[in-house]
Order: sequence, then structure tokens, then C-alpha cells
Amino acid sequence: MLAIFRFQEPDEVDFDVDLRKLRGRQRLDVFCGLLRATGRRLGEPVLMEPEGDRGRPVLGFDVAADQVVLLAEPPVM
Repeated sequence: MLAIFRFQEPDEVDFDVDLRKLRGRQRLDVFCGLLRATGRRLGEPVLMEPEGDRGRPVLGFDVAADQVVLLAEPPVM
């Protein structure tokens, strides 16, 4: 999995991940591990937002719960 980090704001870190590479439980676990490790290290929530849809996180690391949580309902297919 490739993550491209961008340090654009003093108090914010952005990174991109190609979601097509997250197929399967093992890859999703690796991604959740990245969110968890980053959140623990920073002591801050880490949120995943769809590109172009800022402010609507769908997945994130919750510091208080010390786990990655689903923040939005999955789309109905």
C-alpha cells in the first residue's frame, strides 16, 4: 500500500491512499493499522474523507476508544 503524505497546514497532515489497493480484509487491516499508528503517535483523531468531499469522514481512529471506527453508513447497493 502506498500512502502519499502532504504537510500543507501546521496542524494538519493530509495523505492519499489508492482505495483500489484495499481489496480484501488483510489490506483493510493494514490501512486501519496505519490510521491507528498515526493517531496513537499524534494523540489525535485520524479521519478518512472521500476525495473532494471534505468534512464528511467515513472512517477514522478514535483516540478515546483507541480503535478505528466507522463514521458513516456504508452506501446501499
